[in-house]
Amino acid sequence: MKDILIAALLAVVMALNFLDVLYDLKMGAAVQHILGETAIVLASAMGFVYLLWERQRRIRQMKALSQTLSEADQQLKNITEDMRNARKRYGETIHQQFNDWSLTHSEQQVAMLMLKGLSLKEIATVRDTKEKTVRQQASGIYGKSGLDGRHALSAWFLEDFLASDAA
Repeated sequence: MKDILIAALLAVVMALNFLDVLYDLKMGAAVQHILGETAIVLASAMGFVYLLWERQRRIRQMKALSQTLSEADQQLKNITEDMRNARKRYGETIHQQFNDWSLTHSEQQVAMLMLKGLSLKEIATVRDTKEKTVRQQASGIYGKSGLDGRHALSAWFLEDFLASDAA
């Protein structure tokens, strides 16, 4: 908006000075005076054209940036959807493994919370049970899975991802 205002002011200056040059020519003013005012008309015209050209360039640039942003937003939505689907499939794989290990429903809940990084005390709080019960369920998980502890449990589910990256 500011560019339009400045361009309009330059157009007014240009028009008024042009009329003044015509009047000075009619009145027979000195050549130096007419050349000076003609320079003002030309400078105003150049400023006017430049401002309009620059404004159009910025409008095109903003449209291109807006298009790029829209495309990036769409890609992010697609990635987010892909991540949601991958997360869902990974969760299903984890639960399938829990079933393969014959974990009870409670043990599956505890194992999932352990994978999410909660401490046994936090799991007890979340599940509204005693910490001793959670410890017993964790021991059951380790026994049924053949793993040595919570680090081994987490590593068991991450190993395939890490091995894929290394390959």
